Amino acid sequence: MDTQLAQNTAARKERLIALRRRKEAQEKGESVEAHFAFKQRNFDPETRQARKATGPEGHDTVEKEVEGLAEEIVREDEERRAEELDLFNIQPRRPNWDLKRDMSTRMGKLERKTNEAIATILRQRLREQRGGAASEQVDLVAGIREAEAERDRDVESDGSE
Repeated sequence: MDTQLAQNTAARKERLIALRRRKEAQEKGESVEAHFAFKQRNFDPETRQARKATGPEGHDTVEKEVEGLAEEIVREDEERRAEELDLFNIQPRRPNWDLKRDMSTRMGKLERKTNEAIATILRQRLREQRGGAASEQVDLVAGIREAEAERDRDVESDGSE
């Protein structure tokens, strides 16, 4: 284990020295030798070794991840439809359900106008009753005046005889 640690340390020192030399060469404007860089897909940074290529069976693909997903969704959908289709919950619609739906907006306007018309009729009747009572009072006063006039006529006719 100590030997492996020493080897890793030595390899790291060599890499750092090479990196420092390249950096100095770039600063001086000297040509930099081509350096091969490992890409992470084929390189294991822990072991500093190239990975061995694995076949397609080693790679996880989207097809493998969603392999049983379609069947599961279809099965869940069938179960949900079976629960929704309960024969006891099915009720026929009334024959005029669509007429009620279409007429509800029109009837709302008519109900408002009907209520206004009823209120107008009630106001007119109240006015007539109040006016009728006032006219009865006027009639009473007129009747009293007529009665006084008749009495005066009677008195004159009685006194003249």
